[in-house]
Amino acid sequence: MAEEAEKSTTMDPQNEAAQQYLTFSLADEEYGVDILRVQEIRGWEQVTRIPNSPEYVKGVLNLRGAIVPIFDLRQRFEMAPQAYGKDTVLIVLRVTGKRSKTRNMGVVVDAVSDVLDSRASEIRGTPDFGVGVATEYISGLASAGDKMIMLLDVDRLLNEDMHAPGEKDEAA
Repeated sequence: MAEEAEKSTTMDPQNEAAQQYLTFSLADEEYGVDILRVQEIRGWEQVTRIPNSPEYVKGVLNLRGAIVPIFDLRQRFEMAPQAYGKDTVLIVLRVTGKRSKTRNMGVVVDAVSDVLDSRASEIRGTPDFGVGVATEYISGLASAGDKMIMLLDVDRLLNEDMHAPGEKDEAA
């Protein structure tokens, strides 16, 4: 009888553990990242620009002795630029790179929205749009009321084109 009770709780979606996502806005769209990846949320501050870097790489910031690359997600997603204001936020994320090496990277977003609790059974896969629509950075879609939240795969999103000094592609 105890076994039956255990089976019913593990298969019951109501008892499924919810995962939390920090949600934020870019333009009129909502995005989310696994809250366990969030190291810090800060107001926007000026960064040190890196020459010859892509436009979406804003530069680097010294956070307590660690040099953190900073990316503008609006520009990364090829959205219309917007001047940084009082609601502009820098989210510092823990990113896992090649060979499971972790490092911190920052993303600039328009505003932080909320923390979303969502069960795995409530997250939908990314639809296949066919050729020409890049969805490799979206790990899933979650509903929050009448809004759809795009859940981002921060490892894929922030590791592209980023290599530590002296690090080379394994294919090269």
